Amino acid sequence: MSATLQAKDLTAGHGHRTLFSGLDLVVAPGDVVGLVGVNGAGKSTLLRILAGVDKPESGEVRLTPPAATVGYLPQEPERRPGESVREFLARRTSVAAAQAELDAATEALTAGADGADDRYAVALDRWLALGGADLDHRAEEVAVELGLSVDLDQPMTSLSGGQAARAGLASLLLSRYDVFLLDEPTNDLDLDGLARLERFVTGLRSATVLVSHDREFLARTVDQVLELDLPQQQVRLYGGGYESYLEERAVARRHARENYEEYAATRASLEERARTQRAWMEKGVRNARRKAGDNDKAGRKFRAEATEKQAAKARQTDRMIDRLEVVEEPRKEWELRMEIAAAPRAGAVVATLRGAVVRRDAFTLGPVDLQIDWADRVAITGANGAGKSTLLAALLRRVPLDAGSASLGSGVEVGEVDQARRLFLGALPLAEAFAREVPSLADADVRTLLAKFGLAAAHVLRPAATLSPGERTRAALALLQARGVNLLVLDEPTNHLDLPAIEQLESALDSYRGTLLLVTHDRRMLEAVHVTRRLEVVDGKVTET
Repeated sequence: MSATLQAKDLTAGHGHRTLFSGLDLVVAPGDVVGLVGVNGAGKSTLLRILAGVDKPESGEVRLTPPAATVGYLPQEPERRPGESVREFLARRTSVAAAQAELDAATEALTAGADGADDRYAVALDRWLALGGADLDHRAEEVAVELGLSVDLDQPMTSLSGGQAARAGLASLLLSRYDVFLLDEPTNDLDLDGLARLERFVTGLRSATVLVSHDREFLARTVDQVLELDLPQQQVRLYGGGYESYLEERAVARRHARENYEEYAATRASLEERARTQRAWMEKGVRNARRKAGDNDKAGRKFRAEATEKQAAKARQTDRMIDRLEVVEEPRKEWELRMEIAAAPRAGAVVATLRGAVVRRDAFTLGPVDLQIDWADRVAITGANGAGKSTLLAALLRRVPLDAGSASLGSGVEVGEVDQARRLFLGALPLAEAFAREVPSLADADVRTLLAKFGLAAAHVLRPAATLSPGERTRAALALLQARGVNLLVLDEPTNHLDLPAIEQLESALDSYRGTLLLVTHDRRMLEAVHVTRRLEVVDGKVTET
């Protein structure tokens, strides 16, 4: 079914803080709209409103036709205890909900309830449209295509991170919605998964709105960009794709700054003129008073006329100022300005693995022989589940080896951003969780540093686990600045980061002079960050390319 999604004059916020207002959007069949903005600008909020999960403060969302199906896929798929992979796929594709409605309609039809025929027909049409008739068959095929070699009846909670990412992608590829609302669908996907997702999105004939911080993915998929500009409290829709958006935005921001500077210069010049005219007027008044006893009537008249002329000029200048069309100064955007604090240099050899083997159930990493030297900058690539994170854990001696040995060199100070951002997943308030990692830092300094990373008073007192994935990532990056490191380990650091923060991270990595181990599927980051070595992990085997 072809469907059009329309938002009219939407306003949303948190408490007294407005995220966006007056938002209008029409997404027709085949449109792919990329939703961008800094973390906290309201991107996920907007998706939830479009999906009908949340209500806007004002405005409305319309779906044409009203019976069209909307698929909202949030950025962190929930893995429910006891739910099998098959049940997870049925839930994410909405087939499970359609099946429940069809079962209820069938019971009503059997019982001879009034209107049961129509109810059953509607429920059956919905179940068929969502792909319920052949979901099991298609699920088996897609699982094989994605390399998800697990029993679909086993619990989702038993899957590894890589397997869960494949299951999440499978749920998307199996979906048959009329409208797709995708929140960070690229997170945790490897290069093959990204390619499959790109083909899926570009092949859709459905109306699609997606949030992504993967710049290459945006460039390859979207044909419009909706920017939620939180600092300026503006919403702008750009046509022509992501690269065109970047160019148009740069031009628009330059013109906005130039227009303001021209206005400010003109106003300042007029105000200075008015001050000079008033000064001359006041001087004329003083002279007139000083010479009030002068019997020279012609002189007094001349001075009075001159004073009045200056007053008239001042009034005229004031009117010119009042008639100026006010141009508001563009608000300065909050920018993440990050540095990576450097610890003293470590020894010549930073980390080694000798015949290292790690076994986890049916998966085996190794044997691996690897030496990381001082100032090596190593990019580690490979498919999800190939063993990249396990390799990092072995190098850092975080997992026991089943064979071989691992060692860290003398003077090594490790700074790590792991995939799960596990340091900030507990019940402790963020400020306490952060201070626990840097006990030498005063409480005031902890709050100041977190604020620099966009984590203000509203964040630091909340349990760390309740923060968004992007906020937990910024906290992990702040930790790198709080303590000196000389071995920097980044495992998918761009997941959940907004675009400005990713660019700042790339800049910080450019000036970092220690040893770097970088795992990422962000293609533009792999191009932007200078590396000296590349390792590829395939089915537990590590090769240097």
